[in-house]
Amino acid sequence: MIRTARLTLRPPRDDDLDALHAIFSDPRAMRYWSHAAHADIDRTRKTLAGMIASDADTGLEFVIECDGAVIGKAGMWRMGEIGYILHPDRWGGGFATEAVGAVVAAAFARHPDLDALTAEIDPRNTGSAALLARLGFREVERVENAVEIGGKWFDSGFWRLDRPSDPLENAPGAPPLPGPSAAG
Repeated sequence: MIRTARLTLRPPRDDDLDALHAIFSDPRAMRYWSHAAHADIDRTRKTLAGMIASDADTGLEFVIECDGAVIGKAGMWRMGEIGYILHPDRWGGGFATEAVGAVVAAAFARHPDLDALTAEIDPRNTGSAALLARLGFREVERVENAVEIGGKWFDSGFWRLDRPSDPLENAPGAPPLPGPSAAG
């Protein structure tokens, strides 16, 4: 578990299903995701099962809570690659930067063998690109027609953040590295 100034990032649980479905079934949240909005809760159930399995592998797949309510997810869905999504009602408040910054700091702190973190985004998602840039990521590759969703092809941008040379250095915009009392 990680606590930031406003958020709690904790491992996903089965009882997160309804709150996550509210996010994954929202076309606004899923506009730039790698697949369409979830049409039914069974699709979200599979996503949640994948999040729980990813957490077992990486130790860094989190549900984001604000004031006790689930507002999104952020984490390392597979080793070295981060992913994140926030309910659209929470966009624009800095919550994603706060959450992803905490994940970045925790990933480098908990996995000393990790040379870099990566993220894949739809290049049309300028908000996500700005978030990654604020945290020190840089786009290293763009692939045309990389993802097919609903019969249409979309590009992918691949971003990278190298491990800081100083292990105590945070990514730009990230909250302080979690200490023993902040991360579990």
